[in-house]
Amino acid sequence: MVNFEWFRTFKTIYEEGTLTSTANKLYISQSGVSLHLSSLEAYVGGKLFDRVSKKMIPTEKGKLLYNTLLGPVNELLDIEKQFQRSQKTDTPTLTIGMCFETFQIVLEKHIHKLKFNLINRFSGYQQLLNELEKGINDVVVTPQKADLKGIEYIPIMKENIVLVGSNDIDKDNLKTAISSKNKSQLLEFLLEQTWYGASSDNEHFIRFWNTNFGNNPNFRQNYIVPNFISIVNSLKYGKGVAVVPDFLGKDAIENKEIQLLWKGHKRISNQLYFAFRKNSIYKEQINTIQEIFMKEMN
Repeated sequence: MVNFEWFRTFKTIYEEGTLTSTANKLYISQSGVSLHLSSLEAYVGGKLFDRVSKKMIPTEKGKLLYNTLLGPVNELLDIEKQFQRSQKTDTPTLTIGMCFETFQIVLEKHIHKLKFNLINRFSGYQQLLNELEKGINDVVVTPQKADLKGIEYIPIMKENIVLVGSNDIDKDNLKTAISSKNKSQLLEFLLEQTWYGASSDNEHFIRFWNTNFGNNPNFRQNYIVPNFISIVNSLKYGKGVAVVPDFLGKDAIENKEIQLLWKGHKRISNQLYFAFRKNSIYKEQINTIQEIFMKEMN
């Protein structure tokens, strides 16, 4: 009979690349790692890794097994985290899903004051909402609503999609181009700029451009960084422009570290919702998180 720990060890070896780092990560001995691996190889009937120096190089069979079991093993690990004992068994654990930037801007500075355990999950909104319905997540902060049974959505704020830039961008020239209603002049100004984009989300950039110019952008952004927070930080240090949700750049704009350049000919807004199960047993903890978001975002 297969042991789940064999799969956990196999997955970690695949991702870490050595038996030593796998043992350190799983808090087991290296001989224990080797035992798990040899047991799994015997079970599947073939080698899963070639040992080259101290590196563990996956075989074709190993690659196939990893790609097959990655999703199911991750789901089981999530379930394990959800139901594992905490250091204090009477302390509730809340699992909340949102985008990484929202966590950094809103929740990160409040975690140390919470009277309950918190697990933060970062993924696509549809997946987070599906996991909310299944009971994996307890709260999701999302701009999307899905027709899911037993899920309540509370609007918490509207984010506006705006053009921001470094302080050395000539805003007066941009204002002139906008007020003249000369599309060619405005496009010429924008295309001359250095553009930043987020690898985590390019939808805002495309939507902003399409709404204001009637077509998709026909150029690539110059620098692609991990997320919107990285964009804002990059604009503090170097010349450039970017399209971002306004609340993510709010502090930097107020501190005059970057500047708000243009809200667009038409305002582009997203409603953000606080989603949770109506019959949740964690209502007190959910209310605490909701109050934090209401205060920070309004």
